[in-house]
Amino acid sequence: MSETSKLLLEKDAPIGWIVFNQPDKRNAVSQEMWQRMPDYVHDLAADDAIRVVVLRGAGEQAFVAGADISQFKERRRNMADEAEYRQISARGQDALATLTKPLLAMIHGYCVGGGVSIAITCDLRIASDDARFGIPAARLGLGYHYHGMEKLMALVGPASTKEIFFTARTDWSAQDALRMGLVNQVVPKAELEPFTRDYALRIARNAPLTLRSAKATVEQLGRPAPERDLVLLDRLIAECFNSQDYQEGVRAFSEKRHPKFLGR
Repeated sequence: MSETSKLLLEKDAPIGWIVFNQPDKRNAVSQEMWQRMPDYVHDLAADDAIRVVVLRGAGEQAFVAGADISQFKERRRNMADEAEYRQISARGQDALATLTKPLLAMIHGYCVGGGVSIAITCDLRIASDDARFGIPAARLGLGYHYHGMEKLMALVGPASTKEIFFTARTDWSAQDALRMGLVNQVVPKAELEPFTRDYALRIARNAPLTLRSAKATVEQLGRPAPERDLVLLDRLIAECFNSQDYQEGVRAFSEKRHPKFLGR
């Protein structure tokens, strides 16, 4: 399997899929996969036919079971190597984090370590009932970057974040994750893909400009008040009201039909 084929891009408009495709290693993420990620994300961001992006893992065992530890001996030998690795992975993570379209994680099996980091970068997380979560950093002796910990803490709170890290458990169940607020939905494994697809299609039918505005607003309101870009939010709101989609939405509501939004 080539390095490129370990991360797949699939389009089934209006849904775009990015697939972690290393099932023999439970979809552990390699450095090369992170290098490929920004190109895939930018492709989906630029394609107007794609309204929602979903991340998933190939095979039956895992979403993503962390980083590819087989690369640690050669590529993460010390802090200098770690700094280079972080730069590469950060570009991939930043591409996901700055995508203005709704981003979903479809999680089955193991979602561990870096898999949790990827999942919490998404806007929504849908898990099957066989999903298992954890961050085993304390078993490896590595220092977990505070940016990732901040994102986790924003979802599950300080006490659960400490419990996840202190215990280094990798057997938190889907129901545990739902209780903590780590995931949004839990469904039977057999229903995971159709449920996620239907969920994504439901989102895709809504007005893209409104979704973009809502996503940006939540992101800005998560910042301290002096750091919020309210000019950006005002512009996005104005774009909604000045759009053809707003006119279509009002017409469709009065005519008691489903609107057909174009994203402009």
